[in-house]
Amino acid sequence: MPEVISDTSPLQYLHQLGLLHHLPTLVGPVVVPSAVKRELLIGRSLGIDLPDLDSLQWVEVRSPTSRPALPLINDLGPGETETLMLALELPGSSVLLDDGLARRVAESLEIEFTGTLGLLLGAKRKGLISSLLPLLDQLQTLRFRLSSQTRVTILKLAGENG
Repeated sequence: MPEVISDTSPLQYLHQLGLLHHLPTLVGPVVVPSAVKRELLIGRSLGIDLPDLDSLQWVEVRSPTSRPALPLINDLGPGETETLMLALELPGSSVLLDDGLARRVAESLEIEFTGTLGLLLGAKRKGLISSLLPLLDQLQTLRFRLSSQTRVTILKLAGENG
């Protein structure tokens, strides 16, 4: 099974929605870059509701072993950068990313990706959740960036009206 590598935001949002326990059902074990673990630890120390990766048996924290030639983009954070670096080191892997720039870089590098919305859509299709509408509303209260057009599209794909 190809490895799945996660950036911070999908872990954060699934946790805050109370759905993080579904992630291994959706994608199997998850590799988390050490930079993502650091970001989560810093957030937790500031009182933000974030997952404790040490309590998740299906998570493996891993650091990139080399610095493959990522395009010189200074706007990616450490989590996105290490997520993409690990994906380059692990051919055939896919990544979980929400950041628009990181997704464009992944696409340019031909790295398969999805994000929080894709995971929620997968959970709906597998019957793990009954409706996306309240979750999209909750995501927006959590300051998840969601355009009205994307919202309509996701709800349509889920067979829901919004």
